[in-house]
This record gives sequence, structure tokens and C-alpha cells, in this order.
Amino acid sequence: MTWSPPATTPEHGTAARPSADAHPLTILHVVAPGKFGGLERVVQSLCFGLRRNGHRVHLAIVAPEPEAARQLLAPLAHTGVCAHPLVLPARAYLQEHRALIRLAVEVQPDVIHTHGYRPDVLAGWVARRTGIPALTTMHGFTHATWKLRLYERLQRGVVGSFDAVVAVSRQLAEQLVGEGIPPARVHVIPNAWLQLQAPLGRAGARRALGLAGQSGKLIGWIGRLSPEKGPDVMLEALARLDDLPLRLAIVGDGAERQALERQAARLGVAPRVHWCGGVPEAGRLFAAFDVFALSSRTEGTPIAVFEAMAAHTPIVAAAVGGVPDVLPHGTALLVPPGDPQALADAVRDVFRAPRHATSRATAARTRLLTRFEPRRWIEAYERLYRQICRRGPLAVASR
Repeated sequence: MTWSPPATTPEHGTAARPSADAHPLTILHVVAPGKFGGLERVVQSLCFGLRRNGHRVHLAIVAPEPEAARQLLAPLAHTGVCAHPLVLPARAYLQEHRALIRLAVEVQPDVIHTHGYRPDVLAGWVARRTGIPALTTMHGFTHATWKLRLYERLQRGVVGSFDAVVAVSRQLAEQLVGEGIPPARVHVIPNAWLQLQAPLGRAGARRALGLAGQSGKLIGWIGRLSPEKGPDVMLEALARLDDLPLRLAIVGDGAERQALERQAARLGVAPRVHWCGGVPEAGRLFAAFDVFALSSRTEGTPIAVFEAMAAHTPIVAAAVGGVPDVLPHGTALLVPPGDPQALADAVRDVFRAPRHATSRATAARTRLLTRFEPRRWIEAYERLYRQICRRGPLAVASR
């Protein structure tokens, strides 16, 4: 399942495998990365897979500081993906629009592929102005703050004019159609798993989390510390597990951290919680966990679930978004969202019936390797690109 970078050649930078179609495409991805998470991981994997299939892949990264771009680009350093970091202030929308226009004129892409509400709005305008076909992948909505709700509402108003809108789960596709996106433009392409970097073993993963030498049972939780990810539900569940010698590693950061720390103290679980913060390459660390818990209130198709499946880690997850499609019966324990007692009971079951937990983890890994391998995922995007592409000169000058 791990894909090695292609061999380099002097002429083109990579010895790429030819696509099934007659000619390679030039694809411009646009992303404005936040705290590194599932969306950014999908963009990495998609760029890598498309480049490996022989396409000319450009990645525009709009960020207020260079570090965000460096983290996204690190696994792509020797793959032949052309990186275009656009380091701009957070609200420099006019500068960003002009920079993307110039980049589109320079690159002459067959299609612009956007990810996230800000690229959808600004790069979407660029696509319409230049006449370049536009595609967006909708990774889900957070509804976390009034500001994000406003941005996401603006995003939904814009993407209806795109040539295609990809939803990463059936539930999300139904939501988009219900909000007025023309059904013919909505395509369901669930995420896939592509391992770009080798995972760490148990000892190395625990060391990377600051838990070196600890041998006790560990629940792993990875995500943004915001309401839609349900870290408060996980803490409530931990309080119901005081009959077991368990610790909880929370990997991730966000605006809710202080409130969550106060909640942990109020619940009496603070000594059992290790706050790891944002850890680079967190997908390599799942071997540290005895069980992975996903307590989200809303999701698309979460990459963290794929990473747990790959690591053969037992999974307990809220049945939201695309999670039930990824994890059918016999591969994980699914619980209702927002139900800490059900989450606690499922975690307890993992430790009380370890043979069953191992059997589910084995079935989950087998499903990952057969159902969510990257080849078909990349081919689905290739077909969609070709469906919407129109070749021809750009409609505007670069100024």
C-alpha cells in the first residue's frame, strides 16, 4: 500500500506511469492549510497519486507564514509536484486573487481543483474569470463558530457554479443537493488511504507523543480541538471508565483547549489525560494506541480512521458522516454521536474482549487494503477531470 516516490529523470523530473487516457492533464490544486488535518492529508495524497500517474500537478498553498506550506510540502519534496507557496497576510483577499490569476496564466491548467472554503471562493472566482473548468472537493462542514458558519454559507453559495462538486460521503452529497447544488454536478468520491511516510513502532510512537516508558493501556484521540470533533464527549466517556487503568492521549490543538482542560479537571480525569498538542505526521503514531476513539459530531470520510485501520488498531467511533460506510459491522464498534456512555461502553468492550477487538481490527485492515486502496480513487478523479475539461487559451491577461 505504501507508494514510493517515482524515479527522477533530467527531462521531466519524474519517470511517471502513463495515464489510461491519451494525454496527461495539467491540474492546479489550491489549498489554504490550517492546523494539519484530514483535508491537508487528502491534498497530499491526491497530488502524489496524480503525479505518479503522469499528470502535471501544481499545488498552490495560500498561507500567512511559510511553515504551514513547508509541512504540507514535506512528503511531496521529490515527487515532481510543482509547489507554489503564496505567503500572504490572512485577509489579503485582493492580493490572493491577483496572485492566483497570475499563477493560472503561467500554469495554463486544464482544471483548477480547490479544497476548503477560502480557495473555493477566491480560486472559484479565478476559474470563472479565466474560463478554466473548476472542481471542488467538499470535505465536510464544521459549524464550529459563527465566523466559520458564515464562511461555509458563502462557500455553499459559490460552489453551485462549479463544473463539479465532489462529496467525500453519501451523507454529505445528500446535504449539498438539499441545499440547492444541482444533483448532476455532485459526485460522491470517498477518500482513500495512501501511506506517504513509514509508520513508527509502538515505542517510537509513544516517544514522539512524550509518553516514552509508559506501558499502560492508552486510548488515542486525534483531531482539532473544536466542538464538531467532540473532544468533550471523549472526556466525559473517560470519566465513566474509572474502573479501568486507562490513559487518554489527545493529539491536536485548537481554541477549545483551555475549556477542555477545565472540563477534565472538573470531571476528575485530568491526571489520566496527556495533552500532546499538534504533533507533525500524527498519522505515523497510531501504533502507540491500544484503541483509537473518534467522538466526532460531524465528519466527512475521516483520514484518521484509515490510519487506525492501517495500524491494526481497534477502533471505536461515532456513526456520523461517511464513518458507517468505511466501517461496517465486524470492523469496529460504532456508537451514536454525542453519547459518552455508549462511547465508554464500547471502549470497555475492547479491553474486556481483546480477541474480538483484534479480529475487528484485522477485518478493518483487510477492508482498507481492498476497498480504499488509492488506485481506483485516483482514477475516479481522473475521469471527472476529463469529463469537465475544455482545452483552450485563457480568457484574461495576467495583470
